[in-house]
Amino acid sequence: MSWFESLVLGLVQGLTEFLPVSSSAHLRLTAAFSGWHDPGAAFTAITQIGTEAAVLIYFRKDIGRIIAAWSRSLVDKGKREDHDAKMGWLVIVGSIPIGVLGVTLKDQIEGPFRDLRVTATMLVVVGIVIGIADRLAARDEKGGRHRAPKQRKTLEHLGVKDGLIYGLCQACALIPGVSRSGATISGGLFMGYRREAAARYSFLLAIPAVLASGVFELKDAMESGHVAWGPTLLATVIAFASGYAVIAWFMKYISTKSFMPFVWYRVALGIVIIALVATGVLSPHAAESAG
Repeated sequence: MSWFESLVLGLVQGLTEFLPVSSSAHLRLTAAFSGWHDPGAAFTAITQIGTEAAVLIYFRKDIGRIIAAWSRSLVDKGKREDHDAKMGWLVIVGSIPIGVLGVTLKDQIEGPFRDLRVTATMLVVVGIVIGIADRLAARDEKGGRHRAPKQRKTLEHLGVKDGLIYGLCQACALIPGVSRSGATISGGLFMGYRREAAARYSFLLAIPAVLASGVFELKDAMESGHVAWGPTLLATVIAFASGYAVIAWFMKYISTKSFMPFVWYRVALGIVIIALVATGVLSPHAAESAG
């Protein structure tokens, strides 16, 4: 991997990680359209450490408060009803599905799931799902001629059942094209949560999964010696900087705006990819990753 490739791919990772468009799909597609080798699952996982560092800094007050409350609840039963302590446990509970499936499906994630036909299909299908969830949320928020606006849930209403459902939605993002934020946020909207609440829990829930995946892949990469460390570290730094800017913008955007622009973008991109693969312009299979 060249320095230029790492710069571009790091920027793509940072710009798309928190938007409901699938960062793994865009990394795969950027490489395919540019004629580069597929950066691979290891590169994706390591650069995601950069974007998760952006989450840690942006939500540092929330995270610090949750960790402190959760730690106190371990020794003081009276603290276990505290909302922040519950959030700590719910992030752990919600991380179980992706942890189990990530290990179980590791070979598929690094192989068959990276087929462009799978990516394109997921872009379209999950795009439609996000669109439906967005419409339901908008209907509740605005009401109608014969229907009053419906109060949607906040994170104060989050329990173990909803936490596990969020976790299962997040696990779907192991397939390129799904989108971690798209799957978890739309899952939250279907369960009746407000947009901001769904997005906030989505970002917090991603921290253990992404950091664990990054560290796991980092360990494997160090043992194999097949990673171009300089370019990969540059991509990680760029992903951090661009990712932080996107979080700040996205959290403001979702408070008043619809997800439909992302839905139309996903569907259009998926259809274009399917057409290009069908006509032989793009190969559905990744070129072997270069070190």
